[in-house]
Amino acid sequence: MVVSHTQPSTSTAQTVPKKNRRKESKKSQKTAQHDIDEDMNDAREDITDTLASNLEGTADGDDDIMIDVDSSSLPNTSGVPVFEPLAADAARTLLKSETRRIPIPPHRMTPLKKDWVNIFGPLTEILGLQVRMNVQRRCVECRTSKHTKDIGAIQKGADFVKAYALGFDVNDAIALLRLDDLYLDSFEIKDVKTLQGDHLSRAIGRIAGQDGKTKFTIENASRTRIVLADTKIHIMGSFQNIKIARDAIVSLILGSPPGKVYAGLRTVSARMKQRAL
Repeated sequence: MVVSHTQPSTSTAQTVPKKNRRKESKKSQKTAQHDIDEDMNDAREDITDTLASNLEGTADGDDDIMIDVDSSSLPNTSGVPVFEPLAADAARTLLKSETRRIPIPPHRMTPLKKDWVNIFGPLTEILGLQVRMNVQRRCVECRTSKHTKDIGAIQKGADFVKAYALGFDVNDAIALLRLDDLYLDSFEIKDVKTLQGDHLSRAIGRIAGQDGKTKFTIENASRTRIVLADTKIHIMGSFQNIKIARDAIVSLILGSPPGKVYAGLRTVSARMKQRAL
């Protein structure tokens, strides 16, 4: 007789503890998450309480204390570089002095010698340049110095001497040193229309007029200064005024009668007065 001893299966005994372990781990995770949520809620409540107390304190002290925040002290969040403003002395160039040589026509050397006192005075006093007249080369030389304050002073001085060399009066040319919106414009009659012989002479006579009447009328109406040197015409004034004077002179060169040109100048001058008002 064979007796078989059967042992109870341990599969059920082993699965039950595993299920219990899973349940216990889930419960522990839930409790830990619940504790974290409670801590976060408590922290949020503390932060809101402190902010409210700070706002109340600032609201009470706003009437007594006002704090001005300087925009330059704030951090730059845009990413664009910010540079400090330059000092007044930083605009001066540290290089060697700059020199300009302005040629003078032969027929303007004698007037230059007569008006030399009135020419180098504004250049040295207003612009702080060093000026000399070179008789051998027939030119005027300008140079910057330590007394020169403006970077564009050498260019203004060159324009002033050039205007005098073209035939403008000294008092009219000084305006180039004092004002920034004055320019020089030069052109020839042949640039407008090809004329020869008596036709060219009559065109020059129409521009000048009897005793210079037409030229003076154009100057007064357009607020410019005009030099009529043979077939070359030089105009000094602002950009808009130069255009008005040039249009009137071009009309005279093309053959328009002076009366028609005068009528157009009256209309233009009336518009300029209205704009000035």
